Amino acid sequence: MVQVFFAYFALASIAAGVLTVALRHPVHCGLALLALLLHVSGLFILLNAEFLWAVQVIVYAGAILVLYLFVLMLLNLKTDERYFHSSYLYFLAPAAIGAVYVLALLIRSPFGGAKGDAPTKAVLQDGDTYAVGIKMFSDYLLQFEIVGVFLLGAVIGAIVLAKTPKPITNKHER
Repeated sequence: MVQVFFAYFALASIAAGVLTVALRHPVHCGLALLALLLHVSGLFILLNAEFLWAVQVIVYAGAILVLYLFVLMLLNLKTDERYFHSSYLYFLAPAAIGAVYVLALLIRSPFGGAKGDAPTKAVLQDGDTYAVGIKMFSDYLLQFEIVGVFLLGAVIGAIVLAKTPKPITNKHER
């Protein structure tokens, strides 16, 4: 039964990922990204990683995707159809090269099946959420804070880009 769920989540994730890249309207791409993130969270459930499932749903499918759609609405992007989505043949060769590259990385990866350094007894006693929290806020605290600063900069940049400039009027012209 687990193989059936895995096959569903994997195939739906691949389809949603392709739709995220292939759809023309940015909001439709965002909805396809939502489907992708939710199906990836289903894979976390199959791996018994409930904490990662909750983070995937709350942070990525909730907050980050809402922020993405908010920025899309603020920027009011208008694409010129002459330049984008004109032919899919231009994307075929890079996609094939990328697929071969990813396959080579998966085959030759030194991290295949690598185990973490937390003892199994400690994870089972305290839970996986505790182990992830201790690791994140001790060994990876600096990286965690840097990501927070980057996200803040992205939000400020989106607000600055979305702000419409007011026309400059001379006080003497009134």
